[in-house]
Amino acid sequence: MSLDRLFSNLAGYMDQYAVLPILYHFHWMEWDELSFDWCLVCIYGLFAVIVTYAVCLPMERWRPVEHWPDQKAVLTDVFYTLLNRVGVIPVITFLLFYQAQTWFTGWVVDMGFIPPTLDSLVPGLFGHPIITFWIYALILDCADYWRHRLSHSFRAWYALHALHHAQRQMSFWSDDRNHIFDDFITFVWFFVIGLLIGIPPLQFPLLMLGLRFIESFSHANIRMSFGPLEPILVSPRFHRLHHALRAAGRGSCNYAGVFSIWDVIFGTADFSNAYLPTGDAKAPEALATGTYLEQQLCGAKMFFQSLAKSWHALGSRRPT
Repeated sequence: MSLDRLFSNLAGYMDQYAVLPILYHFHWMEWDELSFDWCLVCIYGLFAVIVTYAVCLPMERWRPVEHWPDQKAVLTDVFYTLLNRVGVIPVITFLLFYQAQTWFTGWVVDMGFIPPTLDSLVPGLFGHPIITFWIYALILDCADYWRHRLSHSFRAWYALHALHHAQRQMSFWSDDRNHIFDDFITFVWFFVIGLLIGIPPLQFPLLMLGLRFIESFSHANIRMSFGPLEPILVSPRFHRLHHALRAAGRGSCNYAGVFSIWDVIFGTADFSNAYLPTGDAKAPEALATGTYLEQQLCGAKMFFQSLAKSWHALGSRRPT
């Protein structure tokens, strides 16, 4: 049995015995046509987590950069990963993107235009879904490079992103360690790009999961580079330099999530042969070792404090 068939069968069972009864009970049957796709997204997310675990854990034990006697902080990152890849977030991502694309496509058609897709812009791509998939991935990753770089450029935004950098025990679980406000900004960012380039609704969450697998590997506690491929693809060593203590906040390097070529093109690449300690020395301890709720509350507090300082500074510069 092929993986596609297996995933479809599992999604069918999940839909029939778990999701549809809930929709029926709460009188939400208007969503029944989408419920199978919801389940399929969750199954793919679970598969991505299993593959990530199976690939990265043995490698972390084989060539670790660091050894940690207490891994309580890593366990919190595990919760972030399950929430972001198997829990409600992938389902909400699919649902909102589907609804927005339906509305956007209808609005554009009513205005007398046909929404462009890669297949229509480049006819040679028609019938080549794998090539189209990777072109979508390149576009989204370039957009993510600039989102990530901007998150290090604005004080209030970095107050949220600091949660991701505060981890001193960085592992393959750390990729999804983000503040919910930061995740929302990321979602909207990808959401708009996805609409503009015409990504099919079901491909959107799958693209995100595919890119996230590579990003998880780049966060892994592995002493590894990709040698001559490193200027193209982000390796654990390359991305660890971005998380280094000295690189936290502004003036960082290696912002790319998947394709390091963006750092090469835009002049932010650092290929130093070093495996430095990770973390953010200025971050409160709650961001580094707190529970999920403590980290979210601390990040929100820092965000609003930074906004208040920015507004105060802006007001003090205005002429009276």
